[in-house]
Amino acid sequence: MPLSAARTRALPRVPSPLFPGEDTEPAVVDAIDAARRIPGFGTDVEATLAWARDATRDTGAATASVDTVWQLLASTAALDVAAGRVLEPHVDAQRILAEAWDDGIAPDLRPLDVDTTSTWGVFAAEGPGVRLTASRTTGWTLTGTKPWCSLAAHLTHALVTAWIDDDNRGLFAIALRRPEVHVHDGPWHARGLPHIVSAPIDLAAAPAVPVGDAGWYLARPGFATGGMGVAATWWGGAAGILDALADAASTDRADQLARVHLGRADAALWTARTTLADATARSSEGDAIDRAILAARVRTIVADAAETVLHTADHALGPAPLVADDAHARRVADLHLYLRQHHAERDLARLGRDLVRRRAERDETTAGESGW
Repeated sequence: MPLSAARTRALPRVPSPLFPGEDTEPAVVDAIDAARRIPGFGTDVEATLAWARDATRDTGAATASVDTVWQLLASTAALDVAAGRVLEPHVDAQRILAEAWDDGIAPDLRPLDVDTTSTWGVFAAEGPGVRLTASRTTGWTLTGTKPWCSLAAHLTHALVTAWIDDDNRGLFAIALRRPEVHVHDGPWHARGLPHIVSAPIDLAAAPAVPVGDAGWYLARPGFATGGMGVAATWWGGAAGILDALADAASTDRADQLARVHLGRADAALWTARTTLADATARSSEGDAIDRAILAARVRTIVADAAETVLHTADHALGPAPLVADDAHARRVADLHLYLRQHHAERDLARLGRDLVRRRAERDETTAGESGW
């Protein structure tokens, strides 16, 4: 059932419905309405986290359809990029746990004191010179250092990857507010996302609960979907800039260049939006390589579109909003840093590698069928 005009206007600066052919979920609209009423939304980390926890529950994001989840992520980032950055890993963790249950994996989280007030992160990055190792005696424990743990000082729990042996990693749930866990407060000199600190954590035989066997985290269909959820959040953050370009193109002083800038940004975002819409139907199709190819294509297209919007806004608007409009300046700085989760040419190289692998497999299959 289509939303009323009033409820459509209640959404942040983002086209509604987000994906063609789909109505915006009323629960998503309600969540964004609630966010608008929170003082310091996106900058008050504790208040934003509490909202993210409630919004995830109220929208059923742990088990909702992909398009509903991406609507929530994009709409949140359209309202505030940092808030989208807070919400995305909590949603991802909840969906990972739900996927584990669907796969017949039933991690017992009771020893970690998980309850309805828990807030979650997903820490899967690796870094030079540090390593997190999983050991098993009577139970699993984790020892070592995990880099790039966003909001670890504010969260209660996290899903983390750790090395089981020299070649294999497993996924584990941990409680962050334990004496065996030390959270660093930096280094974090970021101008974008200054409140979303991503710093290392040290673990000294911290109790952990395994979530799936070694390799399950990367092999599951939801891994690619989660990566594209980040792209949907980028898209929302970039869509929030479009109104500023439209305002500039609508003034009496606007010239053809102002309208060129608006058209360029709109076309880039529409291409990315259409790509995301198409990906909702394909997100769980194929094997791990097919899903990795899809995710890499989607993330590249959306990241390119977001960077186009940032570049276009700089050219169209000049320095004034970057120094005189706090919301715009913060959005630009936050989005610039957030987009660095896309590894640019390195991610393109991985896409090329997977395309070569898929082609080689198909050539081998064709050769076998032809009798060679």
